[in-house]
Amino acid sequence: MANPFDLSGRTAIVTGANTGIGQAIAVALAEAGASIAAVGRSSMEETEALVSKAGSRFHAIKADLSTIEPVKAIVAETLSAFGRLDILVNNAGIIRRADAVDFTEEDWDAVIDTNLKTAFFLSQAAGRHMLEQGSGKIINIASLLSFQGGIRIPSYTASKSGLAGITKLLACEWAGRGVNVNAIAPGYFSTNNTTALREDPDRSAAILARIPAGRWGTPAELGGAAVFLASAASDYVHGTVIPVDGGWLAR
Repeated sequence: MANPFDLSGRTAIVTGANTGIGQAIAVALAEAGASIAAVGRSSMEETEALVSKAGSRFHAIKADLSTIEPVKAIVAETLSAFGRLDILVNNAGIIRRADAVDFTEEDWDAVIDTNLKTAFFLSQAAGRHMLEQGSGKIINIASLLSFQGGIRIPSYTASKSGLAGITKLLACEWAGRGVNVNAIAPGYFSTNNTTALREDPDRSAAILARIPAGRWGTPAELGGAAVFLASAASDYVHGTVIPVDGGWLAR
């Protein structure tokens, strides 16, 4: 029987693929056979080495996703490099922390623009191609904050709640046309975005006490969910937000 998780011959765009969650997802997709177009602002050398080690093709695209300006070029460059586009992972994101009463418009706009606006318009650009070919997989990286309020991260919470909603909207529009749109909601993972939390003894202890698994996640532990949503194994999965959270939402 054919392996439903096999991504051989597929091409994936992964944003924010230079480090952390994006890098881990890019490597997992590569290990399943996909070629990787990695998008980010900084060096992709480490990601390229890991993808090449997995035996897959790699192409780096330097782009600043704080605006939608590079969106069309990202899709065009991917098609030029690999001749096809099958998977999009909207992972790039930023976070700004401050009490709600002190939060600035600048910090609000910066997070919403990167995490939500660009993710939507990149989905639109990729989606146009996928709809034309009659197939495609879009995976948005949401968050536990798609389900909960959190503290001191108002724009991040708004962006991730919005991303979950956009995931469902696009699924409603595109499911019948061969394109799957779903999301992964990571829990508390050891990444650059959580450095401040992990270095705060009180906050770190409170977080760990709430996680049934009793530890922070590692980015590689998101790879399985990403491969599932990118592959034929999820062909009848549309509009879902899958938590990968060590049991956080179960408690």
